[in-house]
Amino acid sequence: MDIKNIISNMLSKKSPDELIATSKKSELKKTLNVFDLIVIGIGAVVGTGIFTIIGTAIQGGPEGVGAGPAIVLSMVMAAVACVFSALCYSEIAAMIPVAGSAYTYTYATMGEFMAWMVGWILMLEYAIGNITVACAWTGYFVQFLKGFKAVLPAFIVNFPMWLRNDYRFMLSYCDKYGLDPHSQMPFLFDKIPFAVNLPAMAIVLVLTLLLIKGVKESTRVASIMVGVNMFMIISFIIVGAFYVKPENWTPFAPGGFEGVFMGAFLIFFAYIGFDAISTTAEETENPQRDLPIAILGTLVICTILYVCVALVLTGNVPLGQIDIQAPIAHAMRAVGMDWFAGLISIGALCALTSVLLIYQLGTTRILYAMSRDRFLPKSLRLIHKKFRTPHVLTWISGLVVIVCALFMDLNISAELCNFGTFTSFIIICIAVLILRKTEPNRERPFKVPFCPLFPILGILTCGGLMVYSMGSLKTSATYFPLWLLIGVLIYASYGYAQKRLEEKKRAKYSAPKSKVEV
Repeated sequence: MDIKNIISNMLSKKSPDELIATSKKSELKKTLNVFDLIVIGIGAVVGTGIFTIIGTAIQGGPEGVGAGPAIVLSMVMAAVACVFSALCYSEIAAMIPVAGSAYTYTYATMGEFMAWMVGWILMLEYAIGNITVACAWTGYFVQFLKGFKAVLPAFIVNFPMWLRNDYRFMLSYCDKYGLDPHSQMPFLFDKIPFAVNLPAMAIVLVLTLLLIKGVKESTRVASIMVGVNMFMIISFIIVGAFYVKPENWTPFAPGGFEGVFMGAFLIFFAYIGFDAISTTAEETENPQRDLPIAILGTLVICTILYVCVALVLTGNVPLGQIDIQAPIAHAMRAVGMDWFAGLISIGALCALTSVLLIYQLGTTRILYAMSRDRFLPKSLRLIHKKFRTPHVLTWISGLVVIVCALFMDLNISAELCNFGTFTSFIIICIAVLILRKTEPNRERPFKVPFCPLFPILGILTCGGLMVYSMGSLKTSATYFPLWLLIGVLIYASYGYAQKRLEEKKRAKYSAPKSKVEV
């Protein structure tokens, strides 16, 4: 085959009509309403930003300065960048209500190769992001157990560190405090350090089983956890407001513009939630109406909560004393409310559990769409006969998180997840511009206002934050192109050939049979 044909195949698109026709044959069960979708969005967005990322964004990390109290400006900046992308997601999700999110939309606008690459990037966004959240869940679970030290045995409350951290953390911990690693964790064959994040692996396993049982059942559990989470966050805002000291807000921006920019980059990790909403399009009862409402509603509600929590947190605790791992619970302890800090830990566990559930749901639905397009083996998209869920893909996504949690650096995984989020948001904005030109007369239940201005602003804001952050985040900025290269190699060695085989089979079965002469 010559180069011209290869390029033609790589640029081949699926029309929106073809995508919608395929989705109508879907074996997935339509059970979700607009309330379920908002629960999915809030569950994914609020938990990550408030209980994990906000402390690092304020204080700064190993490769970036912190925003300080100016984190509120970072949140507004991130929200503004998200608004443009959210509007674009709303237009396409309502117009093409098909599972797969940005992967599917790219297939309709930029062709086969770019669709595969976007799907590969979404795997980075969801699966790798899930690892970060799972390990944060362990931290709050340990804090929760410590609240029962008067009731539970000591070996449960203070179970060994090598059973709640990965081996990288254990080695760095021993190096920091001058400890012998052999005294802190077991070694296989006296050479290979062995440490496992057991609570993280256990919660991912439980949620995998729940997702196999059904998406409606999963969202019911998520709605309970989101309810507890929202109650605790609102309580923190109300109670903490009485302990705010305005002098803690000075200096307002100790890291200057760079700190505000880096804070916006980190907070973006929390905004994957409304992207997760669009992955459930084929399981939504009225996607044309409900998807835009849920996407924009999630963004507005979560941004208001973020800003309020940031103001109270930075007003309660002096800069430099804000805890990175459990900032909200620590803030309540700092003002002498230990009992309330314990309740915050319960809310954090609920929040992070809902995030894990929704991230894994998004992962499996994107993989399902890619498998349906033959980029992945057909056997992977088998639907459970009783529960009508893609159980094979659900197991695979759960096992990937469990295995990767054994060796991946948590900070790097969060930053990589951010690069994936920025890239998918930029591509969605481009897709809207393309569809406005190629499908101008197609019905759009929701339209991005001030097009093409808003999609262009979405590209510039997301692209600006992404490029600027690469100057500081050297490690993840190196790993991200490497991830893309691996995706190209998989497509070249497997995906491309599978697509051509599929086309040959279709041509064979659709060809008219010759009449037999009598």
